[in-house]
Amino acid sequence: MDNLDNAAADYKCVLLSFANKRSFDFSAEEKVCAECASRGYYFEKIVHVAFDNSREIVRVIKDAAAHADNLFLLYPAQMDNTVKSFVSDLLGAPFDGLGILKSGNKSAFTLFCDGANRLNFDDIKAVLDKKYSVSYDRAVIRAVGAPSELLEEGICAAKDILHVGKSDEAFINVSESFGDCRIEIVYTDTTPKMAVDGAIREILKRINAYVYAMEDISLAEQLFRLLRLRRMTIAVAESFTGGGVCKRLVEVPGVSEVFFEGLNTYSNQAKCERLGVKESTLRQYGAVSAETAKEMAEGLLSTGNCTLAVATTGIAGPNSDNTRKPVGLAYIAVGSAGRDVLAYQFNFKGDREEVTQTAINEALFLAYKELK
Repeated sequence: MDNLDNAAADYKCVLLSFANKRSFDFSAEEKVCAECASRGYYFEKIVHVAFDNSREIVRVIKDAAAHADNLFLLYPAQMDNTVKSFVSDLLGAPFDGLGILKSGNKSAFTLFCDGANRLNFDDIKAVLDKKYSVSYDRAVIRAVGAPSELLEEGICAAKDILHVGKSDEAFINVSESFGDCRIEIVYTDTTPKMAVDGAIREILKRINAYVYAMEDISLAEQLFRLLRLRRMTIAVAESFTGGGVCKRLVEVPGVSEVFFEGLNTYSNQAKCERLGVKESTLRQYGAVSAETAKEMAEGLLSTGNCTLAVATTGIAGPNSDNTRKPVGLAYIAVGSAGRDVLAYQFNFKGDREEVTQTAINEALFLAYKELK
């Protein structure tokens, strides 16, 4: 059980996260933190409250309500009536239909950790912006594979321009998932536009070669936009990524306009029969090679059914194959009609999941760069 450390302290925002400690899923909590941060609001304290200890629940809620201006309550939907009733009695005001309570300088917001909320984060932002007479906006940069040292250098330069840490006018949030990086600059309506533009330039100066969007859009969505704009169709042949590239693509609504086919060619026989990979190539270089990846992509293009081809082959782990090539070694080939197919070598780090998911992001990014 976590507590508010200092009973005399006052907090702007506190999150009470109701937790089953035997099987606690942090994903809902992480989402709440990320969504609030993107709107300029951060939790000074996160308190985990055990489901099965009613006395502690009462004590912690009372403590938080006494010392937090804004109380965020994250709990299972089945606890909704109980939690709202208690907090409403405690603060002397009712919750509205969305799950927002206002009582003097106190506010409370109810969120479900196991289902859809009536309350969305823009509703919360509107209440807090009005309360603090401030309005936050944001700029987003999305990139894949940016070297950490370049990214860190750019972020530090951007923070200096925005005076991050010296005022509450601007913040920079950075998150990364298997090489896909999201950089978010959150700023108020009083932040000089010149400072925001300067911060963006400092970041782009270092990582522009890795950027795929200047808005909050997924890599697959951006690739779909470009394919549709260029009136091109894509086909994918996958070995070690096991359909992951295709899965990302088909998650985008409307992708059937541009997606011709996806093949999972795990065996050497499938590579030969379905893609036209030469047996001599497999004997000389092996399935995990630049030559094989290139011939896989060329096989897709040779049908005339697509104008952009992507192929992946590699060793995801946990063990290597009989060639003793290292786990994480991968080749991704990309080519378009009328242009040479190029194969790129990678040495990904991590476990099987990290290797495959990072490779999927790189494959989509290389496809994007081919069209850009």
